[in-house]
Amino acid sequence: MIQVKNVTKKYGNVTAVDNISFTVKDGEVVGFLGPNGAGKSTTMNMITGFIEPTKGSIEVNGYDISKKAKKAKKQIGYMPENIPLYMDLTVKEFVSYMAEIKLVERAKRKEEIEKVIKETGLKEVENKLIRNLSRGYKQRVSMAGALVGNPDVLILDEPTVGLDPKQIIEIRNLIKNLGKKHTVILSSHILSEISQICERVIILNKGKIVAIDTPKNLEEKTKEQNILYVTVEDKEENMPSIKDKIPDIKELEMVKDNEDGTKQYKIVSDAEKDIRKVLFEKLPKEGITIFELKKAETSLEDAFIKLVDKTSNPENKSSKEKTKQKKQSKGGKQ
Repeated sequence: MIQVKNVTKKYGNVTAVDNISFTVKDGEVVGFLGPNGAGKSTTMNMITGFIEPTKGSIEVNGYDISKKAKKAKKQIGYMPENIPLYMDLTVKEFVSYMAEIKLVERAKRKEEIEKVIKETGLKEVENKLIRNLSRGYKQRVSMAGALVGNPDVLILDEPTVGLDPKQIIEIRNLIKNLGKKHTVILSSHILSEISQICERVIILNKGKIVAIDTPKNLEEKTKEQNILYVTVEDKEENMPSIKDKIPDIKELEMVKDNEDGTKQYKIVSDAEKDIRKVLFEKLPKEGITIFELKKAETSLEDAFIKLVDKTSNPENKSSKEKTKQKKQSKGGKQ
């Protein structure tokens, strides 16, 4: 378990991380999200003990990273950003070197090295110089270095940065497998990656935590509208008048005129209003045949943008918040 309590990190007058607290449970895969300069890498570097917090405390499996650094660091495997490797070593030499500096028992070292090389898919390149490997394989080598010694906690800083789509999928699958045996914290700019891999997400902005939740819950909480796309055959052109006949429709707009004579409309209602059943009942009565009706899904990217924008520009409040405030102000007048 990782416990971060009231942690602040300052560089002179600049506050990189501002009084954050969170807990990562054993066996969880947790993602850090945030724009550049949000404090993600600083937080990860503090958890690993690479830099010390200005205030607050961090415990890894019960060991304070500042007071019992050696025991705390032994619990952690760290894969930093930009894959710092020794390019003149072979893959096996590098993994062996990492096993040595992590004080893996000599009697178990050979077995440990073989296990990690196999686990990270490096067996076929184990005798190649690291400098001659593709970036995808270099990422795997960096991850192998983090895995040596079988640490309980893996901290991965931008593990897929700079990779092509095929390599991203390979590293993503590797992280998923590692999550079955280790507690994993990872940061990434690829939101779909975080959504697919992580059980919980911590969103940082300007050094502060703006949200901690599952990707699904974040998507639901930040959703302000329901958006439907309906494809219809409307020979009598009654569709534009449907907005007046269904009060819960806020917006109705034709977005596509298909070659087969059908038309696609975008229909917007409030988040808490699901009008699909009403549409299925009402449209046929107006001589409109429904060919397709689908709901636009909210993504983690949508949630991320809304949360970051909200904390960066507090005056940009959601329509729901503005309505609530108006009601409160009216109710409070004498």
